[in-house]
Amino acid sequence: MVTETRLHPDDLIAPLFVREGIDEARPIDSLPGQFQHSRASLREEVRQLKDLGVPSVILFGVPERKDAHGSEAWNPDGIVQLALQDLRDDHGDDLVLCADLCVDEYTDHGHCGVLDGSGQPDNDATLELYEQIAVAQAKAGADIVAPSGMMDGQVFAIREALDEEGFDDIAILAYAAKYATALYGPFRDAVDVTIADGGDRKGYQQDIANAREAMEEIREDIAEGADIVMVKPAMPYLDVIARARAEVDIPIAAYHVSGEYAMVHAGAERGWLDLEAVAFEHTLAIKRAGADLILTYFARLLAEGMQ
Repeated sequence: MVTETRLHPDDLIAPLFVREGIDEARPIDSLPGQFQHSRASLREEVRQLKDLGVPSVILFGVPERKDAHGSEAWNPDGIVQLALQDLRDDHGDDLVLCADLCVDEYTDHGHCGVLDGSGQPDNDATLELYEQIAVAQAKAGADIVAPSGMMDGQVFAIREALDEEGFDDIAILAYAAKYATALYGPFRDAVDVTIADGGDRKGYQQDIANAREAMEEIREDIAEGADIVMVKPAMPYLDVIARARAEVDIPIAAYHVSGEYAMVHAGAERGWLDLEAVAFEHTLAIKRAGADLILTYFARLLAEGMQ
């Protein structure tokens, strides 16, 4: 009767990986219980998640071919576009389809944009690619596009591109405060990404020491037209989530990332942690801090526990 915060499947978005050119799901060793899905296995996984009450999924693609520009990201026959069409055919408007909007999964260098002469993403040239991806995802059936590259001006560019093509009802979930964390390793395994020449993304992702800067990024994305803003990762940045909740009125998402998930599994495998209890406590804490939507690889486990 006096519980202040409650967790419900409606709070959850399940991140899912779909790989081109495979016939069955492949386990991801560093993400126990997660898979690189075929188109067919993805459809079955999403059907089960929907039956458990999870209202939304976000798709990440693993293409057969990568190039310097990540051109498969906006190919109408690219793996995410085809998967979006499959899921729209299966579920109509009964499922919220979200697509990660970036090129790192599709480039041969692993960065989030086309590179300049110094080997870093060319911000303005990259925005042109993001515009193409947004339109391709919208045409394929996405309800929400989620730009994750942390390029300056990405939300404004995507909003303009979508509106010009008549997709003014497609929402933008902006990775507004995406930190250059050490917790993304298992995700990069999942999407087969290696950053070229031992590089990193500290030049365009958030400094892990900075909270005020994160709030500036959040405010800028809202001013550019973001419908939802995200803080990523979640648990080490609960202070940023809480601060954002106190300052802004639009929905806030938080991404409980691959490293957070993998650590809990590793502890549980050694018998040191209760997997389900810790998964629930982590996710409840994220909601208590102020997140309205939680992207988590624990979505299935949590939804099953809430039945």
